[in-house]
Amino acid sequence: MSPTVRTRFAPSPTGYPHVGNMRSALFAWLFARHSGGVFIIRIEDTDVARKVEGAVEGILDGLRWLGLDWDEGPEAGGDYGPYVQSQRLELYQEAARRLVSQGDAYYCYCSPERLEEMRADQTRRKQPPGYDRRCRELSQEERGKKEEESITPVVRFKTPLTGETRFHDIIWGDVVFDNSTLDDLVLLKSDGYPTYNFANIIDDHAMEITHVLRAEEFISSTPRHILLYRAMGYEPPYFAHLPMLLGSDRSKLGKRHGAVSITDYREQGYLPEAMMNFLALLGWSLDDRTELMSRQDLIDNFSLERVSKTAAVFDRQKLEWMNGVYIRNLSPEDFLGRVLQSLEEGLPSEAKRPLSIDYVRQIAPLVQERVKTLFEVPLLTRFFFVDCQEYDVTLLIPKNMDTESTRRALEVSRQRLEALASFDAESLEGLLRPLAVELELKTGQLFGALRTAVTGQKAAPPLFETMAVLGRETCLVRIEQALGKL
Repeated sequence: MSPTVRTRFAPSPTGYPHVGNMRSALFAWLFARHSGGVFIIRIEDTDVARKVEGAVEGILDGLRWLGLDWDEGPEAGGDYGPYVQSQRLELYQEAARRLVSQGDAYYCYCSPERLEEMRADQTRRKQPPGYDRRCRELSQEERGKKEEESITPVVRFKTPLTGETRFHDIIWGDVVFDNSTLDDLVLLKSDGYPTYNFANIIDDHAMEITHVLRAEEFISSTPRHILLYRAMGYEPPYFAHLPMLLGSDRSKLGKRHGAVSITDYREQGYLPEAMMNFLALLGWSLDDRTELMSRQDLIDNFSLERVSKTAAVFDRQKLEWMNGVYIRNLSPEDFLGRVLQSLEEGLPSEAKRPLSIDYVRQIAPLVQERVKTLFEVPLLTRFFFVDCQEYDVTLLIPKNMDTESTRRALEVSRQRLEALASFDAESLEGLLRPLAVELELKTGQLFGALRTAVTGQKAAPPLFETMAVLGRETCLVRIEQALGKL
């Protein structure tokens, strides 16, 4: 085994990477970076029937967005390639032939129909599903007859029928399985492609992987892998099975909890550095109080010894809180750059493009303290870029006011605003606060009516700063339009 730590993330392109996949990738990456080791990407694309077009690109884009750079793999190259399993078929086929020749595997000629009937019968008898080993001890004559029928066999592993298989997991400790509970798994399918359980053994050995970090659900597969390592004469890597992810209701994490593609979170306006911080705390912690950690903090402090056995809860509210903190901590220029992209993508088509950077620079500080995601920015600020007449007239009328009192408040406000010498935030506040007293209104009533009139919405950035950015002409036109609605 290589003296250098070598970890891998080996996704299957049967879909786009969800948060569970990315948590596994992040932990493997952090362990490699903390140890001064190597992080490898390997595409396990042997499930041809379920392969999704564009999934490989989606996986790599997700890794790049999260900030997980890789040392070897697609695009990066390396000395252990190719890093795509469909380009390594000869390696698996040769390994399967070797296992058959040394008596550790055998050819199985059972048809899919026969296997389906067998499983149905096992279900009726309430027996655990598994291959009944019909082809395990076929004579040479019986095998010859099957081959004469032009049946293309699969290759199955001869799992020991007795004894135990044990392994040590860095997180879970010693794990023991009774061999009688394990069936004879398929190694090589009839189309010449390997199964996951076989290919990852061959590749992890060939690529000198020292540590395999993967989800807890793979613990049950590990005894099969250990038996294969022994049969091939390979030294197994160290295993660390990461705790399960649960939803906020403590059921298995699903789409309703947020187990969606990592790219969905990017589109919803989450920052990659916040997502990295959040995912790192799903099953690992520095202590019982530290929650906000930079990329470098995570690299410096990560260790497998602090990974918990306890299932981690994916708390969407905590992610939103953390993302909001990261947004507020961005420098003004950094926030401006991200807001520009969010506005370009999120504003309606009638917004004039290209957006003015100087104009957006005035708007950005008004929302940086208020939003939890970048996705909220176009929704909160669209009135800066497009007309805002499409709103319910009842929104104009504040609590404990009627149409007439609201009309009077807006008319007086329009007159005073028209005559105001300087249309900046300080001057606007100096005018409108005393005006509320003069009109015998609460400031919330007057400001609420004006906010709806000039923005078309109840929730908006601070009123005086908003009006100053919009400018006198726009504000007067919109107040006139509101009066027309009333």
